[in-house]
Amino acid sequence: MAFGLDDDDRQPLLAIGEIKWGERMGLAHLDRLHRIRALLTAQNRFGADRARLACFSGAGFDDDLIEAARQNENIVLITAADLYRP
Repeated sequence: MAFGLDDDDRQPLLAIGEIKWGERMGLAHLDRLHRIRALLTAQNRFGADRARLACFSGAGFDDDLIEAARQNENIVLITAADLYRP
């Protein structure tokens, strides 16, 4: 989870993520992040309803997850190359 700081010194939840090194990530990983966000939203965690969903993978992503990210700017896919790009 990643938190920010707003002008009222509140710490909104900005992102919820999952990391896999040797496994291609798919929609099941995204579904788990959706469930976590729904639980945090139900607990009235500040910013949870707008938190981005981030998938980090060293092995890549399946086509369905890539398409889901293309259709929704709140889904972020990050590869190892993205992390180590100059």
